[in-house]
Amino acid sequence: MTKTPLAIALLAASLALAACTPADETPAGHSSTDRTEGHSSSSAGLPPGNVEAGEKIATTKNFETGQACVDCHGPSGNAPIDPTYPKLGGQYHDYIAHSLQMYRDGDRQNPLMASQARKLTDQQIANVAAYFHSQPTKLRDLHGLD
Repeated sequence: MTKTPLAIALLAASLALAACTPADETPAGHSSTDRTEGHSSSSAGLPPGNVEAGEKIATTKNFETGQACVDCHGPSGNAPIDPTYPKLGGQYHDYIAHSLQMYRDGDRQNPLMASQARKLTDQQIANVAAYFHSQPTKLRDLHGLD
């Protein structure tokens, strides 16, 4: 799989942010209101997301694939069925939004994710990103490990 420079840059930026944030600390630019009320701005150029609408999308099976987001990523995005699948619960809103946009537009390659994202509108992507961002996180960084 060939990674585009943008995909590599996004991955590097998200890893750098995660490495700088202790697991018990809210990342800069995030607040408890971001998690519960949806995210109000996006570097992905998306409208504000709606957590409840995002939950409906995340738990409804896609007509083309027969899969819902939670079928692979687990309830609340925290229990993937395969260890190579990412945990989405509590993930940065913009990371999820950019990733879904890239899958939809063909700039990021994965056959299942491309077919899941192919018909998502910008509003639906914003909603899904708001939902997964609002969930409790099981994401951890390497802070404090020797």
